[in-house]
Amino acid sequence: MIRKEMIAMLLAGGQGSRLGVLTSKVAKPAVSFGGKYRIIDFPLSNCINSGVDTVGVLTQYQPLRLNTHIGIGIPWDLDRNIGGVTVLPPYEKSENSEWYTGTANAIYQNIDYMESYHPEYVLILSGDHIYKMDYEVMLEFHQQNGSECTIAVMPVPMEEARRFGIMITDGTGRIVDFEEKPTQPRSNLASMGIYIFNWSTLKDALIAMASQPNLDFGKHVIPYCHQNGASMYAYEFNGYWKDVGTLYSYWEANMELINLVPEFNLYEEYWKIYTKSEILPPQYVAPGGRIERSIVGEGSEIYGEVINSVIGCGVTIGKGSVIRDSIVMNHTTIGDGCELYRAIVAENTVIEENAKLGIGSETPNDTAPQIYDHGLVTVGEKSLIPAGVTVGKNTVIAGTTVLQDYPDGCLESGKTLIKAGERQ
Repeated sequence: MIRKEMIAMLLAGGQGSRLGVLTSKVAKPAVSFGGKYRIIDFPLSNCINSGVDTVGVLTQYQPLRLNTHIGIGIPWDLDRNIGGVTVLPPYEKSENSEWYTGTANAIYQNIDYMESYHPEYVLILSGDHIYKMDYEVMLEFHQQNGSECTIAVMPVPMEEARRFGIMITDGTGRIVDFEEKPTQPRSNLASMGIYIFNWSTLKDALIAMASQPNLDFGKHVIPYCHQNGASMYAYEFNGYWKDVGTLYSYWEANMELINLVPEFNLYEEYWKIYTKSEILPPQYVAPGGRIERSIVGEGSEIYGEVINSVIGCGVTIGKGSVIRDSIVMNHTTIGDGCELYRAIVAENTVIEENAKLGIGSETPNDTAPQIYDHGLVTVGEKSLIPAGVTVGKNTVIAGTTVLQDYPDGCLESGKTLIKAGERQ
């Protein structure tokens, strides 16, 4: 009989709608990050670095790129005969068929998968956070305290606490109460959405709460465990952790990688971040090309200037172009004489010569001011921006655009230009 001490269940089905056009065709965990990675690489790498070799990845929204990226788990050493990585999409059952309707519902629908490993412990993870964490240390904490449910928490500023699930603990770390997004928080220990459960405790809670609509950990499973007297502890984490849930936090987390002393270091020998890499030639910097304080992926050709930016793999930046404070994702081509300031350009995009992005003063976006803000320009994948146009701040462009889409050759600050077609 197969037995695993601890298996991980990685929730990767979310759309990530606050990332706007970046997630219109791809699940949030599959979005590029840091030049050569995808967001899901971080929790997957944490698993293998922590000795967790059995991971179920729960997918749902736009899973194609995620499935292709994970494959059979080779980059993370998760191609195992027993265990390894398994992609778990929703599936048709004889009595009923349903999509995953909440975080805990997705786990509930995969009880058979978990049961097949007879685990003592189940680690629940989210696929859309950037951090390094040794889950083995958290498991030791769980065992030492005789906990049945351990929740990883992080101290946050008190004024931000109302955005999170907040844990109230006694002097030993035992959870005595918790509040979901409280208006008057009594503590600043925010749940990170990382849980270790005793399998028997989790299974009991999932089965008991199965009929709840949109079954969720914060709203249903955790309260159920608490009400039924389960021993619950908060495991305090003080390292770098970032929820890249908004365009600005996504941009900011990428920019933090290139700080002189980065808070989040991609270059640590003992805690590598693994990813599926394409077979590409080395990067090339042409005479007259210049790179300053930037990350540039392999296979990229730099003929212009790249300053304080994160450039993906297989990107071409033309002569006389200046890319500053921007993220340019894989296989994008930027023509000669372009200027990009605070731009996020998704994969396989073409920006033709002399286009200028991020010019002028700020105006709130006209369709989604809560998404497209902080002066950023966001370009969806497989888009085309024609030669010679000027694009303002807090703007969004997606699809194959033509010169006629830009009045007087300009897309003013705060404007949205989303077209149905995409560049093939």
